[in-house]
Amino acid sequence: MRRRANSEGTIRQRGDGRWEALITLSGGHRRSFYGKTQQEALKKMQAAKRAVQDGLPVASDRTTLEAFLRQWFKDTVIPSLAPYTVSSYKSLIEFHLIPGLGRIKLGSLTAQEVQGFMNGKLESGSSPRTVQYMHAVLRRALGQAEKWGMIPRNIAKFAVAPKVPRAKVEPLKPVESKKLLSEIRGDRLEALYTVALALGLRQGEALGLQWADVNLEAGTLSVKRSLQRIDGRYVLAPTKTERSARTLKLPEICLEALRAHRIAQDIERETIGEAWHGDWDLVFCHADGSPLSRHAETRRFQRILSDAGIEKHRFHDLRHTCATLLLAQGVELRVIMETLGHTQIATTADIYSHVLPVLMADAAAKMDAILTGD
Repeated sequence: MRRRANSEGTIRQRGDGRWEALITLSGGHRRSFYGKTQQEALKKMQAAKRAVQDGLPVASDRTTLEAFLRQWFKDTVIPSLAPYTVSSYKSLIEFHLIPGLGRIKLGSLTAQEVQGFMNGKLESGSSPRTVQYMHAVLRRALGQAEKWGMIPRNIAKFAVAPKVPRAKVEPLKPVESKKLLSEIRGDRLEALYTVALALGLRQGEALGLQWADVNLEAGTLSVKRSLQRIDGRYVLAPTKTERSARTLKLPEICLEALRAHRIAQDIERETIGEAWHGDWDLVFCHADGSPLSRHAETRRFQRILSDAGIEKHRFHDLRHTCATLLLAQGVELRVIMETLGHTQIATTADIYSHVLPVLMADAAAKMDAILTGD
């Protein structure tokens, strides 16, 4: 009899009545697949053969979800996703998915177990949004396992993630926006709040701006990156999406603030000398050129609002304020979408749907004036 080649496979019935299909991989590593029937074991072995032919990973019946998640994270997540997303996935995998489900065999995981895991997380105090993220990561991981032929189907699809209440959009009122601009006049970071309010930048985008992104002569600002803190250190990471990378025209109020800010920063740099962190080239930074803390700036923003007699708002509400002010002035939704860096116009319309009825009523009144006026 000829010797069987690697990955050709054998199948036999065990003493306990189960059927075992055995495949030998390159390097002599073996993988066993079990089934109650010969056909079930054979089907698993054939899937493994296809994976070998396609150069994909092969899992045995002993492969745990923990082992797979670590492999998937290393082979797929790290090379393909942005650093901040990689860090988020790592935390969800290491602190939630592996402790809760990691011991279960990859091929034996059920939708009921995934559902029970999520329900348990909610009961123990995890927020619906966090549990939703756990489900999303698991679903993505098992989707890859399905593509690799390691499991027949992605059972995470059949577990129901918790619904997350829509975050309430609470922009500043026009009069509050003016009060804020008045309060920050002369502040060291006046330009930061002016730009965030007038252009609707995300906080990370504003704090990640470099002077190379600002053209004061042409009056433009390019959003190319975001300041993020990953594993205890600051990094300039790519924008949230490809559409988030955008070039915006600067209103005159922003140009004036940025020109004054540049002069003040030049003085700071000359004063501090060699201690200046010039490699960052940040527009908004500490007095030594180093990155600003997002949390510290949020707290500072709260103090500014309090001093101005304005109720508490998130820094992100400056972005919402920009959008609602533009909508109120009749700026087209697509222009606002491009300004904010949304991927789809439906996203912009959905977030600011509370403003649209007022604008539609105004449009109807204007139509009446056109059609019935003298």
